[in-house]
Amino acid sequence: MPDENLVNVEMKCAYGLTLIARGPSNHWIVMDADEKSNGHNGGARPMELILMGLTGCTGMDVMSILDKMRIHYTDFKIEATGEKATEHPKVYTRIHLKYRIWGDVPEDKFKEAIELSRTKYCSVGAMLEKATEITYEYEIIR
Repeated sequence: MPDENLVNVEMKCAYGLTLIARGPSNHWIVMDADEKSNGHNGGARPMELILMGLTGCTGMDVMSILDKMRIHYTDFKIEATGEKATEHPKVYTRIHLKYRIWGDVPEDKFKEAIELSRTKYCSVGAMLEKATEITYEYEIIR
């Protein structure tokens, strides 16, 4: 019987530094370096994918929570800004998230959904917070 707590990811070289990887969802992701680093600029950088994973994780949480609260909105967006160390390894030293939502959304409900994601549900954020500071802000556009 497979262990539900184990996640297997496969990565292979496609061409030079162009890599493809897939996980249990069976969707391939293309990663690459820029041309000055001998890559082909054919895919996202691995460090970009970390921020994308964080915004995806917290975004899905917030949308699901708002849906359960029966809060209607017309659009939702998260911008992530990562500040990296100047020396190798160039890890994120700070990450800032800006949550934006469009619609007549009650501020207390939007803030509650963000807090639940940050403190209870977003596993990517929980993992990253062990290594870096994550700050956030939110905006409601009516």
